[in-house]
Amino acid sequence: LTAEVRLSRLRWAVLLLFSSYSLCNAFQWIQYGSISNVFVRFYDVSAFAIDWLSMSYMLVYILLLFPVAWLLDKRGLRLIALAGSALNAAGAWVKLGSLKPHLFPVTVLGQVICALAQVFILGMPSHIASVWFGSHEVSTACSIAVFGNQLGIAVGFLVPPVLIPNVEDVEKLAYHISIMFFMTAGVASALFILVIIVFKEKPPNPPSRAQASIQSRPTAEYSYVQSILCLLRNTNFLLLMVTYGLNVGCFYALSTLLNRMVIHHYPGEEVNAGRIGLTIILAGMAGALISGIWLDKTKTYKQTTLVVYIMSLVGMIIYTFILSLGHLWVVFVTAGLLGFFMTGYLPLGFEFAAELTYPESEGTSSGLLNVSAQIFGIAFTIGQGHIMDRFGTKAGNLLLCSFLFLGTVMTAFIKADLRRQQANLENEQT
Repeated sequence: LTAEVRLSRLRWAVLLLFSSYSLCNAFQWIQYGSISNVFVRFYDVSAFAIDWLSMSYMLVYILLLFPVAWLLDKRGLRLIALAGSALNAAGAWVKLGSLKPHLFPVTVLGQVICALAQVFILGMPSHIASVWFGSHEVSTACSIAVFGNQLGIAVGFLVPPVLIPNVEDVEKLAYHISIMFFMTAGVASALFILVIIVFKEKPPNPPSRAQASIQSRPTAEYSYVQSILCLLRNTNFLLLMVTYGLNVGCFYALSTLLNRMVIHHYPGEEVNAGRIGLTIILAGMAGALISGIWLDKTKTYKQTTLVVYIMSLVGMIIYTFILSLGHLWVVFVTAGLLGFFMTGYLPLGFEFAAELTYPESEGTSSGLLNVSAQIFGIAFTIGQGHIMDRFGTKAGNLLLCSFLFLGTVMTAFIKADLRRQQANLENEQT
């Protein structure tokens, strides 16, 4: 007999808390990149070294995803939440020890600890949504969970340029940087304490039929390696994995190099470079939320994914040719359009993957999507950075356009094999 399906009141608190520490972690990802020129001067290192502070997140994720995903399946949500929020706070405190120009290695260490935390965060949204939320709100919950991470990147674009002015005096600069590091450490620690108090393993009752049938399955039936092999034999999922990587990898490269691109065409506009980053993310959050609600209503996974992909490509092409025209407001408008679709694509990919791969764990499918995104993200960031140095920003952006075009074509070949929908329908009929 399966347990009674009932929604828990705690579910929104759990979701909000997860979104908050995810936000704090994402802020720490981009806090160097959004004012890379300032940190290049403070630590007296190359722009490439500062780019690596952002890419360290991607590299650590690729290396550690599978052990962490295995832990999530074996030990459950609470342990993963505790580890993620604890590491996030620890990394923030370590960075406070790097407030002298010669202490760049300490900042690298702090960033690597934060990168570790991110491994415990990125694969969680679809998992939390499935374990805590009903079938009619699961896509919306997943969007809100992804939303926190996006909001963190937005704050990371907005706050550092405001807190840390581009001043000559190193002492002054160190003082401004210390304010940012202290605030981050304080927030991260408070969130860790809240996770200890509030975050529960799972609700007393399963929230949906699909979840009830997973919970009633004996654990011995489930093998982690089998699960991965099963996913890698799923052609539709493999196509989605590559196309997701191409789209999100472009987004990572764009975010990491944005400050360099904007400052190149509009010298002295650090604060506006941050605001353009903010515009990309805020528009994307609207896109993510709208796409989540749209999916819950229509269940048109394939069609929606394809349309959003085509529009990402269109936005990227327009952005490429408008950046150098000398009108900042036009760049803002285009960046908003690009962000709306490119970031709006994130929860779409997770949810489409959960459909294509049911009843495999969402943690595994979203983990593989993220690994693909991080691999392409590192490749695109390094590639575009070198091309920009040698041939200018337009050539670098055209590289991203060509890969988005490839991804659009591949997306058209994914078959909409919606297994989770099927399971919910069959359960309702029986």
